[in-house]
Amino acid sequence: MASHQHSDPVAAADIAHHVATKLGEIGQRFTTGRRDIVSALAAAQRPLSIPEILDQAKGLAQSSAYRNLTVLENAGVVVRVITTDEWARYELSEDLTGHHHHMVCSVCGSVDDVRISDSIEHELDAALEKVAQKAGFKMAHHRLDVVGVCKTCQ
Repeated sequence: MASHQHSDPVAAADIAHHVATKLGEIGQRFTTGRRDIVSALAAAQRPLSIPEILDQAKGLAQSSAYRNLTVLENAGVVVRVITTDEWARYELSEDLTGHHHHMVCSVCGSVDDVRISDSIEHELDAALEKVAQKAGFKMAHHRLDVVGVCKTCQ
């Protein structure tokens, strides 16, 4: 069975240190713009679109947001979540937030984080491991998006 790490969320003070370290590993600095993006993502309870990030990080230009998100993605501290609408959404990596899944609305594209119990998580791992083995694939971990229609759009 895959050894899925169910990490707990990292404390806010440790997030900045972790991000600065990961950026340093790729020769980048933890600039004010990057700090503003990380703060916006850390405060959110779900992945954010660029317009939502710009609402939170008031002084940040849209072009700067895109550039900084790319650098943060390359450092492995931000992950892009693809949805059904025109906006990709971004969140901090599971190293910082802990393991979770997503509920994606196929109508409006909204994304909500969802955590499931360890027992169901283990059942999921076992089922996905079987699927992987049948395909001759060695599973390292899983990410799961549940696509449907949110309460607002129903």
